[in-house]
This record gives sequence, structure tokens and C-alpha cells, in this order.
Amino acid sequence: MNSCGARTDCDVVIAGGGIAGIAAALHLADHGKRVILCEATRRLGGRATSLVDQRSGEEIDNCQHVALGCCTTYLAMLARLDSTRHLRWDREQTWIEAGGRRSTLRPSALPAPFHQTPAFLGASFLSPIEKLAIGRCMAAIARSNVDRWRRATFGDFLDRHHQPEGARRRFWDPIVISACNLVPSRVAASSALKVFKEGFLASPRAAEIGVSRVPLASLYDAVGPELTALKGHVALGARAARIDERRVELASGEVIRAGAVICALPPTQAARLVSDERSADIAAIGTSPIIGVHLRFDRPVIDVPHAVLVDRPTQWLFRKDEAGESVHAVISAADEWVDLDEDSIVERVRDDMSACLPASVDAQLSHARAIKEKRATFAATPEVERRRPTQAPERAGGIVLAGDYTQTGWPATMEGAARSGAYAAEVVLGLPRGELIAPELAPTGFSRWLDPNS
Repeated sequence: MNSCGARTDCDVVIAGGGIAGIAAALHLADHGKRVILCEATRRLGGRATSLVDQRSGEEIDNCQHVALGCCTTYLAMLARLDSTRHLRWDREQTWIEAGGRRSTLRPSALPAPFHQTPAFLGASFLSPIEKLAIGRCMAAIARSNVDRWRRATFGDFLDRHHQPEGARRRFWDPIVISACNLVPSRVAASSALKVFKEGFLASPRAAEIGVSRVPLASLYDAVGPELTALKGHVALGARAARIDERRVELASGEVIRAGAVICALPPTQAARLVSDERSADIAAIGTSPIIGVHLRFDRPVIDVPHAVLVDRPTQWLFRKDEAGESVHAVISAADEWVDLDEDSIVERVRDDMSACLPASVDAQLSHARAIKEKRATFAATPEVERRRPTQAPERAGGIVLAGDYTQTGWPATMEGAARSGAYAAEVVLGLPRGELIAPELAPTGFSRWLDPNS
């Protein structure tokens, strides 16, 4: 990819080279538009990228990101870049309790939404009463109308369906916190319901987990050549300082003029640069932190690709090498962690690992790196859910927005970002909404009749 060069006029200029900006750029270029994609850093991917660890010299992800089988628009974008071959897919989820006891959730041959039932009934980390309560709540989720729950929290939904404390801590919390980056008492019920309806109940394929085998930034290596082949351009190290309807002025002083402008920056930056009827809504969007902790041990400590730690502050562990000596720990909704120093963060993660992974107790830590993403995602509270802005400006010809925080119908995910980029491209191209969205996984089995949204 090139740094920002002399080419300063195009059909569309996009500020922000994260997933939303990449998706918009590819769709527009494929429709014959000359696009310049501007990214402030030296790597594409935004908050789903990788960096070189100055201590170890290794390229590491800023935080672990995964794709699910239901993330069809994001996966279509990766396929467009020939990057789906870099994903490893797993159908199983391993849940590990303190003491090391394990439960494996995997789909069975039963039709949806009952495909997880046999594994769920055999899970050791939940009591029979908790399983019964969760089953009843899942049935309510399958029948729920997502739009009717935008003004309530998912905690309200769990209250209405009488979920016991143990079920909340050991089942609902780890899933919702990991998927939405907010605790159930804060996240909009509509966002959490979307996760369960799309990722758990609609189809056995929906919950398959795709993890990149290469550093995240490598998934987007083909963006530059693809845009160049279509008479576009990627400008790295090109930070947007000012934006209006027909131009982007970079911090370097260079001005890029275009027929249309897309702002694909995070809401905290977009709020400073976009001045129109959506500005107040953008400014009102809060954020939520995630901490990713890279650990390397002197011996194998984990023998599964990834694991949920039951009832522990560290929600997920990902094995980063075949031996199981390198681990990436993830703490989502990490408000209580962000002010800790690195040693304290690592100590907490090690405590959680020691409780659940006996093999890690006597292992010696040879390297540790904690990465704080204080503004990792937008905070999808009911208040924010009501204020998520549209991609299209109220006035024709205004600045088009892209970003997972815009109105996508999805929580703060890579799928939401990819959809927002597609919607933004549709606005520029004058296409009907949804024209560029990849087909969703069709509900299978009995899910076809249970879902009022389908």
C-alpha cells in the first residue's frame, strides 16, 4: 500500500480505514467509483488490527476478534479479498470451571433451535434449575420481537423471565459481555437479543467461530492492490483534520476533493469532524473498553482452541500456537480494569487461569503484554440505541457516515461495521437499502416459524 501521494481528486474519499471504511471502498470501487481510502495509522483494520510488539518484535493483535457463521456481510468482504482462507473454524465451545471441570457445547443433528439442546443439558457448570430457567428464556428469545426491546436493558429482559443469579453469572453474563462489550444491566435488550437469535437459535452454522490464523492486519493486505487495480488508492498515515461535503483536509495540509465524502471514523472522532443534524447524536454515543492480554509460557497451558472461563473476570482464552504455550486472554466491558497497571492486569489473568487450567499453575511466564482499548466499541445502551445515526444525511449531498455505531441493526461487531460500510456505499450509489448486504443465514428447522422478525 502507498502513503498519501499526489493524487488529490476522486469520486469518493473515505476517512477511516477500519472495517467500515474498507467495506465501503470495495463496494464503491466494484461499482466503478474512483476511491481514496484515508487511514491515519500505517495499518488498515481500525480497532480490529494488529501491531508490532516493541518488546518481543512479534506482530500481535490489539485484541482478539472472531467471526461467527452468522456474520455473512463481513465474511463476504473477506472472501472478496481472498482472506477467508486465513480463518480457522470451530463448531465447539469449551467452558471451564474453577478446578478444571469442562463442558463442551456443540450442535447436534436436531433441527434449530434445538441443535444445542443435548450438549446444553449435559453441561456441568449449570444446575438443573438453572438449565430449565435458561431453556424457558431461550424460548422467549426465539419468539421475541427485537424492535420492541430497544428501550429496555437485557437485564430487564432477564428479570421478566425470572433468571436465577447462577444462570446470569455463569451463562448469560459471559456471552453478553463478550458479544456486546457491556454487562446485561447496561446493554440494550435489542442488541443482546440479536446475538442470541442470530448466533444461537437460527441455524447450527450460525455459532461456528472463525479465528484468524494470521495477524488481523494481514486479512486486509489485498485492499491496496484491489483498489489500485480499480483506479483507487489507499493513503496510509493520512489523518483527517477537517471534513466537509466535498473534501477532506488531512493533518499534513493536503486537500482531497471528491464528489462524495464518507466519514468512517469512530464516533469520538466523527463527533469532532461532522457538523450536521446527526452531530448531537454522534456526540452522545459513549464507549466501552476491552483489554487483551498476550501471554507466553515455558510449557503448554491450554489444549483447546479457545475457552470460556466460567464465573471469572477473564471471560475468554484463545490458544495462539499449536503447542498451547501462547495465550490471548480477553476481558470485555473492562471498566474495572482499565486503571490497573500491566503487572496487576497480568496477575489477575494468571489467577483466573490458575483457577481453571491446572496445567498453568506451575508454568513460568516468559512474556506478557496487556493492550488496553479504552474506546474499543460504542456502548450500546438503550439511550444510545435510540440515537444511533443513519448513514445518509438529512440533506442530499451531505457527509455519509459509516461505522458500527450507525444504524445497522447489529451490536458493536465486525459484522455491524461491514454492514455500515455497505449501507454507506448504497447511499453514495443511490441503491436501495440492503442491496449490498450479503444474504443472512436463513433460519432452519422450527426457527422459521418461531421468529416474528423473520
